[in-house]
Amino acid sequence: MGIMSFLRERMGTILVVIIGVALFAFIAGEVITYGRSFMSGDRNTLGEVAGEKIAYEQYMDKVKQNTEMFMQQSGQSSITPQITDYVQENSWNQAVGQIILKKELEKLAIVVGTDETKSMVSGNNVSPQIAQYFTDQKTGQLNRQALNNFLSQMQSAKPNDPMIQQWNALVASLIEGKRSEKYFSLVSNGLYVNSLEAQDSYEAKNKLAKFTYVELPYSSLADNKVNITDNDYQAYYDEHKGQFKNTQELRSFEYVSFNASPSKEDTAAIKTQVEKLIPEFKASTNDSLFVQVNSEDKAPLAYQRKGQLEPQLDSVMFTAAPGFVYGPYVANGSYRIAKLVDSRVGPDSVSARHILISAATAGGIDKARANADSLKKLIEGGRPFAELAKNFSEDKQSGEKGGDLGTFGRGAMVPSFEEAAFNGKAGDLKIVESQFGVHLINVLSQKGSSKVVKVATVDKPLVASNKTQSGAYSKAQAFLGSVSKDNFGAEAKKQGFAVRNADDVTGTASALPGLDNARELVKWAFNKAEKGDLVDQVYTLGDQYVVAHLTKVKEEGTLSLADVKDQIKPEVLLQVKAKQLSSKLSSALNGASNIAQVAQKAGAKAVPVENIVFANPVIPGLSLEYKVIGTVFGMQPNKISKPIDGSHGVYVVSLNSFQNPPALTNTVREKQQLSQAITQQATGRLIEALKDKANVKDYRYKFL
Repeated sequence: MGIMSFLRERMGTILVVIIGVALFAFIAGEVITYGRSFMSGDRNTLGEVAGEKIAYEQYMDKVKQNTEMFMQQSGQSSITPQITDYVQENSWNQAVGQIILKKELEKLAIVVGTDETKSMVSGNNVSPQIAQYFTDQKTGQLNRQALNNFLSQMQSAKPNDPMIQQWNALVASLIEGKRSEKYFSLVSNGLYVNSLEAQDSYEAKNKLAKFTYVELPYSSLADNKVNITDNDYQAYYDEHKGQFKNTQELRSFEYVSFNASPSKEDTAAIKTQVEKLIPEFKASTNDSLFVQVNSEDKAPLAYQRKGQLEPQLDSVMFTAAPGFVYGPYVANGSYRIAKLVDSRVGPDSVSARHILISAATAGGIDKARANADSLKKLIEGGRPFAELAKNFSEDKQSGEKGGDLGTFGRGAMVPSFEEAAFNGKAGDLKIVESQFGVHLINVLSQKGSSKVVKVATVDKPLVASNKTQSGAYSKAQAFLGSVSKDNFGAEAKKQGFAVRNADDVTGTASALPGLDNARELVKWAFNKAEKGDLVDQVYTLGDQYVVAHLTKVKEEGTLSLADVKDQIKPEVLLQVKAKQLSSKLSSALNGASNIAQVAQKAGAKAVPVENIVFANPVIPGLSLEYKVIGTVFGMQPNKISKPIDGSHGVYVVSLNSFQNPPALTNTVREKQQLSQAITQQATGRLIEALKDKANVKDYRYKFL
């Protein structure tokens, strides 16, 4: 039970270690480059990294682990499509990262020796991931005896025991984490900042510039007064072509959705159903059974303190009398009614110990209860509880401490355990069942005193009726029958339906704007459709019926001008404006001997600024202006610049003076700061370089 308890209670953390430690910085990295090609005939290959295949089962196991970890840590019983997307991307990054890192470690022959491993697990340098499980809560120090006892249990466990297998996986992940740490240390230790770099950095942060500028803002030209030609688009595209590399295939489509969510009539009907239950609920003498029979959510009843109930109930149940029924009210997509079953004054926290008897080990729940009853009689006869807990409890972690569970508040234990611990009194011995087996509980003490209530809640989800669903579906089917790929938008407008766009959708997306459960539609777009195609059926996505039209396909590689024309239009517009404003400022520069004359001729103001540093290129009241500030720090005093295309407008500047900082006599601190910044950047850049070199190919859109 020590192994079971250890791994059961720490499973979320262990998964974090197993999944995360060996990957180091990869997990938090950007989404890995996607590939479009697919190996003919290989139906199990989800992707490739540097020629090594990622199997579908391997990836799905990782997704399952990460999903379970998220649900354990968040306490949620289900996850949204957005979280699904996040988990899948994380799992993919982990799979890719493991392969990339493994190849680098093997290439450099980086190993972790036996002595190093022993030091991490049981030596003088126990890994924090292990130490946290065996830390004495009172002293905050590692409990060596508990750790050694646990390791002894590991040695005697059977090799095929799943718990020992997971423990071995944990140790293996620590070893891989140590190898990763050595690898990244090799990189960071090879970085160096010299004195000249330190001097430049110091001056960039401390040298002050005082200058005057004249600006003609882009907003001074109305967008509709500026004519953009094809040559303007082509010039901008050619100049920035390197920015238009598409790392994965993207698809765009337009769609019309027909809402099948509950109507007012549906909502009223569900409310009526709930209202009809109120008289029977009030008269019920077995509220727990009533909830099980009539409620969608069949959560067990438990005492709760103020602040633990839903807001609507928290304000009324603590002043009501038992039997009071509140509602109907709406919460979490359901109509609900709630009944105050009982209220009492109870302890805020309890100290207790227990002996756990597993039904599986005992040969059934009845035998487990009989064993617990025998132990209870022995204790009542004078045998020490602590002795029996150490010898018989299958929760070895608490058993080694005489069964002591420490002090816990409400909500920390399973309902049946909590009921016994909080509703008894100090000294009580109670036997209860839970999903873990049979517990013999000894209540040691109870602290605090506050009012608690037991509330039974019956809920009915707000769902659409068949009439509502069939009506929405019929409209969608009729619309699909009336449109073609050539008249989708026009026909939708004619019939009064709003057309929505989903642009640059990835092959693994699960959600789209306005559509949370869009996976099937995305699969159609990537696996069945070509540009211009119309869906061949109405897609049911959650409470929406959808008709869609594939409008654009962006292949992997450098995108064409046609693909990015809409995307670059705002920047092209500014570039065209910049030409016009630069021409105006160039005319103002002719014959001008100072910045004030330039401003007067351009119909603008000469604005003085001071205390500007190169490291923070902001013009007060405007924006970041890298080109402008860069020009200033490259000028001679009393000179006037040529027009500069900035972020906010077109500028002309005149440097008044520089104020140099005190001489840097000791470069050590500056070197340290600069080195730290470079080291942080180096890790990310190294990862990106390894990704590019690995030639990652992603075929997930064909599977998920």
